[in-house]
Amino acid sequence: MNDADLLLEPLLAELDLEISGRRVTAIGGGHGLAVALRAILDYGDIITAIVGVADDGGSSGRLSPALAIPPMGDIRRALLALSPDPSVWRRLMEFRFGDSEVDVAGHSLGNLLIAALTDMSGSFEDALNTAGRLLGARGAVVPAASEPLTLEAEVDGKTVRGQVAIATGHGAIASLKVTPDTARATRAALAAISSADEIVLGPGSLFTSVIAGLRVPGIAEAINGSRGTLIYVCNLITQDGETLGMDGASHVSALTAVGGIRPPDVTVAHDGPVRVPPGLSRVEAPGKESGHVVTGDLADPGVEWPAHDAARLGAVLRRLA
Repeated sequence: MNDADLLLEPLLAELDLEISGRRVTAIGGGHGLAVALRAILDYGDIITAIVGVADDGGSSGRLSPALAIPPMGDIRRALLALSPDPSVWRRLMEFRFGDSEVDVAGHSLGNLLIAALTDMSGSFEDALNTAGRLLGARGAVVPAASEPLTLEAEVDGKTVRGQVAIATGHGAIASLKVTPDTARATRAALAAISSADEIVLGPGSLFTSVIAGLRVPGIAEAINGSRGTLIYVCNLITQDGETLGMDGASHVSALTAVGGIRPPDVTVAHDGPVRVPPGLSRVEAPGKESGHVVTGDLADPGVEWPAHDAARLGAVLRRLA
């Protein structure tokens, strides 16, 4: 048993999860990570989600600085993605307060519950474990860092701070880092990467979700030193303000040039029909210059805005496994 197993197995045991079998670790945030996790549920035995902690928008953006804890919105989505069975706890975690003049307006009840559990236990990581048990999550969710972080990017020669500002900046992102400079990846995140048979990146916002997680000190180094198969799931379409004009090869290049990681062993890309909203473009699959590329019809036909279908993505990932 290696050091990563010694650290990760007590966490899995605490969550009453499998401690043997195929280990799959997904890194990212937002809706993209949630889709990836639902896809991985189709074949993974030991699933760990490593979630970025630099979200400064919405309910998370209000709670995190006020309570001095990592933003919990993307973490809540990951927990729900790993908890497919309906339950009262799931309904509570999904509930969001409507418009009103009271302080809870717009907040997700799930975010508030995670904040309350953190206050009760004194540990953000323990709070996530408790939330996972309540939901019956079929995997572990760990923060990339144990403190809230701020993204800082060089966009068209100017410094832009904050996830929302970077995502809506409409410029070429040359570099990305997190602050404070003293931030370090959590031990659980590093253990999940080191012990993984597969590491899945994407889909999701290329810079502010996927690469944001890679820029936490220790994460890229752990990926580069791991023996697990590195898989990148390419987006279906470009993102306004962040990846306009970028094709699949440009996405892969950004992972290495800006994210600081080794090239993916496999890139998974969409090759079926997709409705592209005005002003955006389809992300064409990268060519042989980006390494091994696997394509398939991955789009969800039942949604208006282009998104991956978890079942279709899961079928492709299962074949790769």
